[in-house]
Amino acid sequence: MAASPSSLPLQGESESGGLQPPAAEVEYQLLRRNPTSSERQAEPIAEEVPVAMVYNGLSHVVMMASPTDLEDFALGFSLTEGIIESKSELTDFEIQPVGEGIEARIEISSRAFHRLKEHRRALQGRTGCGLCGVESLDQALRELPKLNSEFRVAPAAIHRALDALPALQAVNRITHSLHAAAFCAADGGIVAVREDVGRHNAFDKLIGALARGGIDAGNGFAVITSRCSFEMAQKAISAGIPVLAAVSAPTHLAVKLAASHDLTLLALARADSMKLFAGARRIQP
Repeated sequence: MAASPSSLPLQGESESGGLQPPAAEVEYQLLRRNPTSSERQAEPIAEEVPVAMVYNGLSHVVMMASPTDLEDFALGFSLTEGIIESKSELTDFEIQPVGEGIEARIEISSRAFHRLKEHRRALQGRTGCGLCGVESLDQALRELPKLNSEFRVAPAAIHRALDALPALQAVNRITHSLHAAAFCAADGGIVAVREDVGRHNAFDKLIGALARGGIDAGNGFAVITSRCSFEMAQKAISAGIPVLAAVSAPTHLAVKLAASHDLTLLALARADSMKLFAGARRIQP
């Protein structure tokens, strides 16, 4: 039986797993347009570290990410990239600081590791970039199942979630530089929020949190504080999330992917409106 939404921490159980805080106090000099004096101040700045995903001792990819909720990140990334097919194929996990970065040491089943070695990609991950180094178009535009969730939601519930999300972005409130992804119940109540310097990473962390918590991704909707690229739509479909709402615009390829896989896609979500691009059957009048 799937876990109830209340069993999943709204935000990560710890900020960084004891490795590194999500923000650092940094000094700067304030330069005014009409200066009268030099002002030195300090404020929190978001941390960004290289995180190496190492599967069964094999280094697969390095992603620039916020050093928070890394177990969620590893699980979500492994699921949305097709490295594992279910949570049960990830058998062990360890975070290890290495120099200026972090290794996420992930043990996966022999079957999954065999698939990984056969379809391995050589890529260098970057903030906001998830397809760098893909060796073929087949890997980028991989086959995905069509969504079959009968979940429906009213626009008022999506607006409710959008209104509530800023107050739950704990790190972004002090750094103003992180993306967030949230999973929400049918009434707009936010079940979980994950943040990261990279929009893809934030969504992977959220998907990993849902999988770890045993939450049925097909019985809710996701809100992302970024544009909806093809990859964001692809991640939603991979995770079985039937409705995706983005605060910024979608790409044409994202709209086409959503339409062909029955993903309900809303974008340019604002306080008074949003645009429905695909999957109208799930939106209640």
